This record gives sequence, structure tokens and C-alpha cells, in this order.
Amino acid sequence: MRTLRKHRISRLEEFSDAVFGFALTLLVITSAVPRSYDELVALVRGIPAFACCFALLVWLWYEHDSFFERYPLDDAMTVVLNSALLFFVLLYVYSLKFMFDAFMFQVFGLQGLDPVKGMSLTELARASTLYGLGFCILMLLFTALYLHAHRRRAELELTPDAAFEARAIAGHHALSAIVGVVVAAFAWFGPLRLVFIAPMGFALMGPGHWWFGRIVERRRQALKAAGNLSTVT
Repeated sequence: MRTLRKHRISRLEEFSDAVFGFALTLLVITSAVPRSYDELVALVRGIPAFACCFALLVWLWYEHDSFFERYPLDDAMTVVLNSALLFFVLLYVYSLKFMFDAFMFQVFGLQGLDPVKGMSLTELARASTLYGLGFCILMLLFTALYLHAHRRRAELELTPDAAFEARAIAGHHALSAIVGVVVAAFAWFGPLRLVFIAPMGFALMGPGHWWFGRIVERRRQALKAAGNLSTVT
């Protein structure tokens, strides 16, 4: 459960928001204003790819904001982990626009103002491997942040329930990282003729998180029964 506790926005959070804002500027459909009807139509065709990138960036920002809302840390380890996370957010989101542009072009025939070249199966396999590993790194950094918060639970004055929540969320992010590895492994080692399936592997997060959520809830109930967690919901 997300806490309603308010805290002073730190310079670390302000810097992070600025980086997310910069990442958003990298996703613009085009830096040029349309000069003809054909260019306007091409601009509209680029909206779906932009929307996918925008949604992913908003999700990453929300996860980042949720962490600092729960755990207003600014120690050296948090700075290091947060800096690494922002670094990979910029790399991942910036390059991901090409992936979505290529997907929209090859699957739906949508070509924006900045045309992209279709990928061969070999190129798609390599690109999917890179994106799977990039996603894995992002999720592992979120995992590390939550585990670090759990280690600093005394300083943060976390209740047993809040400490349990930190471990559970770390587990959810670790599971997402595993999905990234599965996508990368299938793209690299799987049959080349089926490599187009690799990006669809991210859909495994749905049933995966549902399954992990059930495990977490059973563990929560067991700890409540043992008196180690609060029974108040």
C-alpha cells in the first residue's frame, strides 16, 4: 500500500524529474513542424509509436516517484543506484523509439515523418536481445533500490508491514527482470524464424505478477497469523 506520508522534495528527486523530462523531449514525434498535408498525415502516423514510448516512460517515472514517496532516502548508495537508473532510462527510452517505429511500420505499415528501415530477422533478434537486457537492468536497479530501503528500515522507521511491502515490491521488480532475460534469451537462442515472437514475451509479466502476488498474499496472511504483521487492513 502506498503511504500518504508527505516529505520535502529533495534535490535528488528534482534532478531525477529533470532527467525524466529530458527523456520525454527525446521522444517527440518530430522536431519539425509539418509543412504540407502529406507531412501532417505522416505526423499522425507516428502517434502510435510515440504513445507506446510515452506510456513506458510514464510507467518508469511512476515507479520512481512511488519509491521516493515511500522512502525519502538520499544516502550515497541511493544516489549511485538512482544515477544508474536514470542513465539507463535515457539510453533505453531514447533507443526504444526506433523499436516502436520499426514495429508500427513492419506490422501496420505506419511510417512517421522520420522514416525507419525495416529490420531483417537477424537484426530483430539482436535488437530484441538488447532491449530485453536493457529492461532487465532497469528492473534490477528498481529491485536494488527497494532492497536498500529494506536494509535502512530502522532509519526510515518502517513498520513490519512497510518492511514486508518493500521486500514484496522488490520481488515484483525482480520478476520483471526475469521476464527481460527470458525475452533476450529467446531472441538470441531461439529459432530465427520465430524471433518476431520475442518482444511479445513481455506479456508474461501479466500472469507472472498475478502468480507472484498470490504468493506474497499467502505469505502476508501467514505472518499475520503468526502475529508478525498487523491484522488491520
